[in-house]
Parts: sequence; structure tokens; C-alpha cells
Amino acid sequence: MTTAQAATGRTVTTDIPARLDRLPWSRWHWTIVIGLGTVWILDGLEVTVVGNIASRLSEPGSGLPITSGEVTGMAAALYVAGACSGALFWGRLTDKWGRKKLFMITLAVYLGATALTAVAFDTWWFFLFRFLTGFGIGGEYAAINSAIDELIPKEYRGRVDLMINGSFWLGAVGGSLLSIVALDTDIFAANVGWRLTFALGAVLALVILLVRRHVPESPRWLLIHGRDGEAERIVSSIERKVAQEHGESLPRAEGEITIHQRRSVSFLEIGRTVFSDYRRRAVLGFSLFIGQAFLYNAITFGFGAILTTFFDVPSGSTGYYFAVIALGNFCGPLLLGKLFDTVGRRVMISGTYLLSGLLLFGTAWLFDQGTLSASTLTACWCAVLFFASAGASSAYLTVSEVFPMETRAMSIAFFYAIGTAAGGISGPLLFADLTGTGKVGDTVLAFQIGATLMCLAGLAAALLAVRAERRSLEDIATPLTATEGKADSDSTAASGSTGSRTATA
Repeated sequence: MTTAQAATGRTVTTDIPARLDRLPWSRWHWTIVIGLGTVWILDGLEVTVVGNIASRLSEPGSGLPITSGEVTGMAAALYVAGACSGALFWGRLTDKWGRKKLFMITLAVYLGATALTAVAFDTWWFFLFRFLTGFGIGGEYAAINSAIDELIPKEYRGRVDLMINGSFWLGAVGGSLLSIVALDTDIFAANVGWRLTFALGAVLALVILLVRRHVPESPRWLLIHGRDGEAERIVSSIERKVAQEHGESLPRAEGEITIHQRRSVSFLEIGRTVFSDYRRRAVLGFSLFIGQAFLYNAITFGFGAILTTFFDVPSGSTGYYFAVIALGNFCGPLLLGKLFDTVGRRVMISGTYLLSGLLLFGTAWLFDQGTLSASTLTACWCAVLFFASAGASSAYLTVSEVFPMETRAMSIAFFYAIGTAAGGISGPLLFADLTGTGKVGDTVLAFQIGATLMCLAGLAAALLAVRAERRSLEDIATPLTATEGKADSDSTAASGSTGSRTATA
């Protein structure tokens, strides 16, 4: 096996990316989806559970001296801060150390922090491990999206990425229903039920950690970092499994790439690549993440207060409404995902952003007219978020596939941190005041702000989105280490390189 250190400086020509992209769908790909994608369910579970248990934690006898405001305020802010800083910290290491090492480490961090949250005995302990839980989850986004895009064939990359990112909402459904059971004092004591919700997250993480042991390192990452022998063995093993399952020989891979191997890329080169060479794509990434962050906060941040204030829904029943909203969120990427690979990225990304924004404008108008009930408002939210969820998931897909291989994880981490900070810091500061006044006009304004930013992001996508459907990652953005076939950085087409598969000194 060629080591990264020994191989530094070698030039190799390979068809490994083409061989991964031409694979038919198989059971092996499902193991990747299950092993890597299920972490979003944990994120959805975490976020939803904490919001739903806030009132119970603040009650006497909970075992924790904390107020409801501290749970939804300081603890939530620390979780967001942890996710942002974790994304940036682990994102850099994911590009440097590899996908597998980091998606194992970050899940282990999440597992430990969640388990320790369950045994919190004081406020400072709860705050500390909420931060560390977010720190682990933030790193997961960079490591997982990088690995998934580099292992899934180009024909399926869009729908798989959307489905996995949308699975956050399955966790949200589970968190809503779990909190209803866990907080029932007829079943669990007041100081036990909320702890069990965090303990369950740790148990699920342990199961996922065991499954991930069978997920290989990205052959694309290995190839660039001088470990082409290991990459060849992994790809050959995958090909044997897939061919055996389908009972026929695999089609011949077409297309090769020549790269000059090296172990790392500097921050300066990453910054220049993303914000200078690919500045149009950087603007697109900013637009998509900011737009979806504000639309989601316009709806989900104050949804409980809106239902209780304007429709007299009991606070203990808002979890049922949220479960319905969350289900609509999951169905969007699940049902629309295939269209991102067939109809195309530009049409679907701009379409889902614009349609969700326009539907939210319509919802705001109906709410202002006083024609909605709690049920019909929830139905309107479901319609908005059905499309918005597919659009938001496509934001993660976009930033993970339109930048070069060597900057992929760091690019995901950066745009994720920007979007999460905008949604978790700026969003609540703005929308808490608007939805908390009890005035119809203020809530309408909150809806209109979210809808406006979503529509502007949709227009940006119509102008700037890259036609990445059914194209190899190397074709969308030529690797920095490639020695042939360099294309214009912000062009929507790139030419591939050719050559023999033997390595040369």
C-alpha cells in the first residue's frame, strides 16, 4: 500500500472516479445511506426534544435548577455556537485527515456529550454538554456530506443527498412524539423522563457508530492524498459486491483523470479557490443558506406561540401540530428528490425556493385576513415547507458538489456555519420579537421577511445554479491537484483528462 507521505509529489492517472460513478444502485449503497445518513435524524431529535422539554426542565422536581428561558435561550444558542464552531474545526480536519476518521470521531463526540447531558446535575453542566453536542453534530455535516457525494454514483447523487438531509425531519417527528411520552409523569418521574430522551439519542448514536465501521474511506480522497493502492482495493471490492448482486459484469468505465498527489491544501488556497476562482458559486451558496434559514425561522421559531396566542391551542398539544409540519418537511425531499437528477438542479432549486416563498406570502395574506384556523394554518405551513425542505436540502447538495475535491468539506462547513448562525442567532432575535407581541401585523411581517429572502435566493439560483445533475464531481469542479483538463472555474462545463492508469514518478 502506498502511504500518503511516500507518495507525495507523484503523478497518477486513474479511472477510479468514473468507476464509482458508473455503478448501478445496490445493497452496498444502502449501507452507505444508513450508516452515514441517519445522523440527521439525531440532529432533528436533539433540536426538537430540547424545545419540547423546556417547560418540564424548569419545573420543581426536574433535578435541574434551570428556567425555561435558559433552555430555549442560552442552551439553544450554545448548541448553535457548538455546531458552527464544530463545522469549521472538523471541516478542515476532514479535508486533511480523511472522511472516515472524522465521521467516526465526530459521532463519538456527539454520543459522549449527549450521554453526559442526560446526567446533568447543574445548569453549567447542561450548558457545557449542549455546546459539545452541537460541536459533534456540526462536524458531522462536513464529514458526512463529503463522504456521501464521493461514494454515491452521479445518477443518484442529488436524490440521495436530498433524502438524507431531509431525514432531519424524521428525527423532529420522533422528538415531538417522544417528548409527549417522556414528559408524561404518569409514566416517568419528573426528573427521569427528560433524561431518557437524551439517553435514547446516545443509544441510537452507538448503533450508528457500529454500522459505520463497515463504511470505507472515500477512494477519491485516498487517491488525491497518495494512497491510490488502497483506493484501488476499495473500489475493486465494491465492484465485486455490486456485480455479484446484479449477476452480470459491470459496464466499462469511461473517463480518466491525471492528478499530482499531495497531502494538504493551505487555508490561503482554499479561500482563494472558493471566494475568487468560484465567487459566483460562493454567492449562490450564501444566498441559498441565508434564504432557507430565515424562512424556517419565520415559521418554526414562533409556531408554538402563534398557535397558543391566536388559536388557543393548549401548550401541551403543540407537539402534535409540529409532528405534522415535520412530516411535510420530510416528504418534500423524499418525493421531489428524483427531479433534481432528472429535470435538473437549476430548475428545481430555483423552483422550490420561489414556490415556497410565494406560498408563504399567500399564507401571510390569509393569516392577516383572519380566515385561518389552527388546522388550516398548519396545512398552509406544510405546503410551504414541503417545497422549502427540498430547497433547503439542495443548499447542502449544492455547496458539497460545486467546489473542488480538496476544499469540499471546508466549503460545506463554512456555508453550513453561516446558515446555522443566521438561523440560530439572527433569526430568533428578529422573529422572537415579532411573533411574541400577539399582534397579527407583526406575525404577518415575520412571514413576509422569510418569504422575501427565500424568493431572492430562488432568483439567485435561477441565475447562478450549476447544472450538476448526472455529472461527475471532477467534471463539475476540476480538482486542484489535476494536471490536465483544467477548466474555467465558474464555467458549467469542464473537460476531463485522459491517459493510462499507470502511476509515473
